[in-house]
Amino acid sequence: MPLLHLVQEKAGWVTLEAEEWIARKLGLTPAYVHGVTTFYTMYRTSRCGTYLLQLCTTVSCMLRGCDNVLEHIKRRLGIEEGETTPDGKFTLVTVECLGSCGTAPVMQVNDDYYEDLDIERVDALLDALAEGRPAPFPPGPGPQRVMVEQHRAS
Repeated sequence: MPLLHLVQEKAGWVTLEAEEWIARKLGLTPAYVHGVTTFYTMYRTSRCGTYLLQLCTTVSCMLRGCDNVLEHIKRRLGIEEGETTPDGKFTLVTVECLGSCGTAPVMQVNDDYYEDLDIERVDALLDALAEGRPAPFPPGPGPQRVMVEQHRAS
């Protein structure tokens, strides 16, 4: 798996040729390496946009409104799941659990998790990324949750 990460980090995605190279280096079959690549959603087997938007759609996120967030993103960007915007900036996919059930709904953008999403936060994030600016808020839980957690700690 570390070699798959390395290849993806350098090339942006894992090609069949890269899988074959990894298989030779590790003494595995290409089919085995391909099975690992396609099993885990963290590996990309095709080119994607500058920003890979991975929206969790499992139960916790669904109960907290990820379906509304997904439909909003699709309308706003003019793409369906698995597609990339014509300008090459955004690729949208849905994924299974990202492990942030307590801060649902959550979306991973490249390597960062954005939690407690609503339409307003999604729009602010997409606006900034589209313009090449940093995200308007740090990755992690939304401000309301941070205030609650700080209150609990005091």
